[in-house]
Amino acid sequence: MSTITANATAGKAIRRGPIIAALLIGAFVALLNQTLMNVALPKIMEDLNILANTAQWLTTGFMLVNGVLVPVSAYLVEKFTTRQLFITAMVLFSIGTLVCGVGTGFEMILVGRLIQAVGAGILMPLMNIVFLRIFPIEERGKAMGLMAVAMIFAPAVGPTLSGWVVQNYSWRVLFFIVLPLAIFSTLLGAKTMQNVGKVTSPSLDKLGVILSTLGFGGLLYGFSDAGTDGWGSTTVIVCLILGAVSLALFVWRQLKIDKPLLEFRIFRYNMFTLTTIINIIITMAMYSGMILLPIYLQTIRGFTPMESGLLLLPGAILMGIMSPITGIIFDKIGARWLAVIGLIITTITTWEFGHLTDSTSYTYLILTYTARMFGMSMLMMPIVTAGLNQLPQRLNSHGSAMSNTLRTIGGAMGIAVFVSLMTNRTKSTITDALVSGAVSKTDKAAMLKLSQEATINGINHAFIVATWVTVAALVLSFFIKKTSPQADFLKTEVEAEAK
Repeated sequence: MSTITANATAGKAIRRGPIIAALLIGAFVALLNQTLMNVALPKIMEDLNILANTAQWLTTGFMLVNGVLVPVSAYLVEKFTTRQLFITAMVLFSIGTLVCGVGTGFEMILVGRLIQAVGAGILMPLMNIVFLRIFPIEERGKAMGLMAVAMIFAPAVGPTLSGWVVQNYSWRVLFFIVLPLAIFSTLLGAKTMQNVGKVTSPSLDKLGVILSTLGFGGLLYGFSDAGTDGWGSTTVIVCLILGAVSLALFVWRQLKIDKPLLEFRIFRYNMFTLTTIINIIITMAMYSGMILLPIYLQTIRGFTPMESGLLLLPGAILMGIMSPITGIIFDKIGARWLAVIGLIITTITTWEFGHLTDSTSYTYLILTYTARMFGMSMLMMPIVTAGLNQLPQRLNSHGSAMSNTLRTIGGAMGIAVFVSLMTNRTKSTITDALVSGAVSKTDKAAMLKLSQEATINGINHAFIVATWVTVAALVLSFFIKKTSPQADFLKTEVEAEAK
């Protein structure tokens, strides 16, 4: 099989600055777009006259397409040049954003969101892989810290910006804020993006694509819909069973074929396996705060979307500042103590959020959330990088695809599990009060107070569970070790079998 160098000019030095700028702006825009939608959904439901079960497809559909595309990213990176993939991703994302902005009905907006998701699904794994290729291992912490500015800062700033826009203007303005940034990133990439790595002619495992689509798509939809319809829903059960069976067949096939779509044998690298597990747990815990706090702030305390967003802003700014600093520290000392300290802070602050009342002060909430984000800023990128550093360069694309796929699954699981825990505890609290006769259904004032107290109880219960989930990650973090690329024994095994 012939191999050609992806660089347009042989021996041409890679200019990292323009590549980093284009990728970071693109990633920032893609992630900002996703979080802008969360706060705007109630207003979109009102304007389009649709129910929550319908509106949630604007976020669930985006998530599903992302989850399906990520496993294919390793193949795409080997098949096409960096420049081709980046420009294609940003053009698709820009087109999807425009369709959403001018969309006259729910169906048209959903189509736009799915087109956006295709672009984002190509872009995010591409950024991971390019960063791993253009930075030597001793500088990867700093590089991943820069990446975290987009991956963490954008989702945190999104609710504040969205709350302000929705409160003062049409929700369509959100898409027209994103569109110029997306076009600018596209033009910057078209002018400055260089090709990184090599282009080969890999074969696409079509059955693997089908199985991964059914597997990851089924699980993602099942977990997402469970937060709305409950775990007992027929749709949820069918999707989870279909997803689990398809995923099992997908894994079995990938272990048997010579050119897998996703290389599951990378889990033989112990540090990659450990950090992937920790990363899934952290992502689940992070989503507990992202989902539960807005419910508490707006439903129970009556804060406006703008006030809710402003509460999250200091933590967002701190994370943006800390991410590059954390990367530099990682290069010097590794991920273990960053992870341990970060998880101790995250555990304590998550526990504090498990004791909310109807009079918890706004200042206390800001300080606690900001401290939680400070802890989180030490976790995501250092832990991911520590695992990827153990992989030979040939497996970087597979490691990045695997890490992104499982993080997406973890996020969907986090949403479903914690919303389900909150909902079930709220319902049981109300039922117990009514059965005991403590509250009468005909007393509207008492029922309103009971509903608020029950919701707070449900949110606290979910945060307490999230605390223990975080404790599990804390225990595992003590086993993280500083690594360097290991021998590519997977390739050696394949070559030995061929002989």
